[in-house]
Amino acid sequence: PILIGRPEVIDMRLEKLGLRMRPDQDFELVNPHQDNRYKAYWTEYHKLMARKGGTPAVARHIVRTDTTVIGAIMVRRGEADGMICGVEGRFQQHVETIRDLIGLRSGVGDLYAMNSLLTASGMLFICDTNVVYEPNAEQLAEMTILAAEEVARFGVEPKVALLSHSNFGESGAQSAVKMRTARAILQERAPDLDVEGEMQGDTALSEIIRGKILPDSTFKGEANLLVMPTLDSAHISFNLLKAVTKTVSIGPILLGAASSAHIVGSSASTRRILNMSALCVAGAQTRQQQT
Repeated sequence: PILIGRPEVIDMRLEKLGLRMRPDQDFELVNPHQDNRYKAYWTEYHKLMARKGGTPAVARHIVRTDTTVIGAIMVRRGEADGMICGVEGRFQQHVETIRDLIGLRSGVGDLYAMNSLLTASGMLFICDTNVVYEPNAEQLAEMTILAAEEVARFGVEPKVALLSHSNFGESGAQSAVKMRTARAILQERAPDLDVEGEMQGDTALSEIIRGKILPDSTFKGEANLLVMPTLDSAHISFNLLKAVTKTVSIGPILLGAASSAHIVGSSASTRRILNMSALCVAGAQTRQQQT
């Protein structure tokens, strides 16, 4: 592991927690205020951001003070295999850093986020909970394919429901139409993916309800990947389910980045950071195997 922070702060926290971990023995320490790679880092950051208002003075300041920027540059340079960030600062600011410095997977148009709940009936995944506010049909299709790949890494066969207030064409509202359009795109791009919609939440989770509305649907059982029409609906649904069921949650799982990187959020518990670190390692290993 690599920790980015001031040595005196890290030493104080290690002592407070009664840990025997020591820098340069049990983990690599990057001190933002004194590191021999500082010039190389701020120079690289300036090259990337020069046409986005990033003057040399701004670059030097940011690489001294923004640990997410430092981590992203390390991942970009191959000095780290992945990154966990987000305990401090705005979520969207971390998204922008990852988008600018780590970049997107080849052929991917944007970043997305997915959360998971470990329920009594199995794992339930919901997206996009954190990044794209109003995804269009193309983005929904791309997000669904990326999310399905991630779900499969958990050893779960993805069963995708494109959610809406509408069941199977009963509404002409724009939000319902785009979910139907997303399904059409997915049928062309990922014909082997088990996906159905647009449909309401209970229709997605109940084969009995679905059978009464659309008897000829080939979609069987319960959906385990719920794709929402907006960030609002995804984020609200996830937090309500988490609060009501009091289950273990994993995420946000960032989708679409060129390297393994995740933003845990300011409310992240120690357990969540541990889970996301394990997920980050697994993602980095998968990328290494693919290359």
